Amino acid sequence: MLPEVASWWRRRTSETADWPLDTLLAAKGSTRISVVLPARDEEETVGAIVGAVRAELVEQAPLVDEIVVIDSCSTDRTAEVAAAAGAEVVAQDAVLPELGRMSGKGEALWKSLAATGGDLIVFVDADLRGFSTGYVTGLLGPLLTDPSVGYVKGCYDRPLIDGENRVEGGGGRVTELVARPLINLHWPLLAGVMQPLGGEYAGRRALLERLPFVTGYGVELGLLLDVFQDAGLDAIAQVDLGRRVHSHQTTEALGAMSSQIMLTAWSRLQRHGRMLPLEGPSTALTQFRRGPGGHDVRVSDVAVGERPPMADVPGYARERRPMLS
Repeated sequence: MLPEVASWWRRRTSETADWPLDTLLAAKGSTRISVVLPARDEEETVGAIVGAVRAELVEQAPLVDEIVVIDSCSTDRTAEVAAAAGAEVVAQDAVLPELGRMSGKGEALWKSLAATGGDLIVFVDADLRGFSTGYVTGLLGPLLTDPSVGYVKGCYDRPLIDGENRVEGGGGRVTELVARPLINLHWPLLAGVMQPLGGEYAGRRALLERLPFVTGYGVELGLLLDVFQDAGLDAIAQVDLGRRVHSHQTTEALGAMSSQIMLTAWSRLQRHGRMLPLEGPSTALTQFRRGPGGHDVRVSDVAVGERPPMADVPGYARERRPMLS
């Protein structure tokens, strides 16, 4: 690693065990904390996550002030299960409806800024299996104890589970094949971030509301690069959360995800003055699947939508929800 990266690694990398609950409670003071789960058709897992956070970090220990599930047009019982477990459920399209509808995980995360009241916001994917509240406490540790930290990424081991087969370290294929090479090539000072695409991270509202949000799969990479551009490397920390198990997508689906991540990287290279493009990138992805009569051709639009910084949205101050009890 570059000397600057090695120095950051030593200072800004910790483990969940480094942040015991009593330390966080002592540091919390008047800081308001929101836990946000973006969810679409996650009825099998969302209840256990919400229930654990409510039981351990709201009722047993007063660390988290609100748990909000942003329901992204689920067709199953996600909203009902989350509400029964103790979350405040907010329909994605009901937030700032005058701005129109966009789709994707990033849309849910962006709208959560208007649907929550916390000074610190912790994002947790709703499809996790074997969830531990150490994910939340670990991510909050650096933010509550060091005012110079504005953004905390979770890192972890990711096994690839296919039926009865388990491949240790086999998860995170898009990270290893696409995101990490891109980061090392163009943003080498971020090479020490172990899980740049991970869905567990936390940030200060004052920082997050200054950033644009990509609405598709590039949201995590976009936020990381924009935090780096806005606040610098030392504003970023990472915490080892142990192990992360979640559902996996098909190779075809990962192709679309990879395309959106590359388009997000392209947009940041241009916006941050790291390249001068001669023409815009294509947003059409051609994929092939063998069918009964030969190869079927599928062309999909992988264009990356984007929302502006929430602080620039006229309706934000009006819409922003006060802290829920």
